[in-house]
Amino acid sequence: MTELEVRRGGTRGPAVLLLHGLGATGRVWDGMAGALGDRAWVAPDLPGHGRSAPLPEYTFAAVAEAVAPLVDPAGTVVLGHSFGGVVALHLAGRPGVRAVVGLGIKVVWTADELARAAALAARAPAEFGTREEAVARHLRVAGLDGLVDPADPALDGAVVRTGENWRTALDPRAFGVGDPQMAALLAAAPVPVVLARGEHDPMVTADQLAALVPAPVDLPGLGHNAHVEVPEALLPLLG
Repeated sequence: MTELEVRRGGTRGPAVLLLHGLGATGRVWDGMAGALGDRAWVAPDLPGHGRSAPLPEYTFAAVAEAVAPLVDPAGTVVLGHSFGGVVALHLAGRPGVRAVVGLGIKVVWTADELARAAALAARAPAEFGTREEAVARHLRVAGLDGLVDPADPALDGAVVRTGENWRTALDPRAFGVGDPQMAALLAAAPVPVVLARGEHDPMVTADQLAALVPAPVDLPGLGHNAHVEVPEALLPLLG
């Protein structure tokens, strides 16, 4: 079993399993955790991210298998952002999962985009002379520039010391997961699925989501990291 860094809170069910996007850590859900009040929530660092152990090989299914033990069989709604949203869909058939909410999932991939992602997966992690430089790289990769203060202690798990240098905690091999095959995942999901995006998200359009589900949700005024910008905006999606 992959060793995961996991944070939990709340007691009222059904629980919400919070899965972050590629390059981020579970701490991006801090605001969401506060917005949930006494509702139970679980927020792991996904494998190869933050303080969680890496995987021998990265596929969406393998990441889902690693976090599957966090599903409460008494009832869980899985909320995943971007990369984490695809992982959430892979959990849709697990006992206890009542619904899946995917936020900001990039659903259309070109051959060039997949090739660039594969190239990133093949690179060694970039190293930096200072922690501040590594934090800046983390924020860029996670799309959190301007949304998270670089001095926030929550970023401590996002970077690691390597001798005299620093790097992001992200295992770059995670970039190599490939095309999520969204249509097939949605067709196979045995529970209700909500797909949502921030109105200004450049990663996915409203039309692209409408081609997959009958009632996608646009969150007015928000971008790709809507869960960080205005966590309360996601509460109506959770039921």
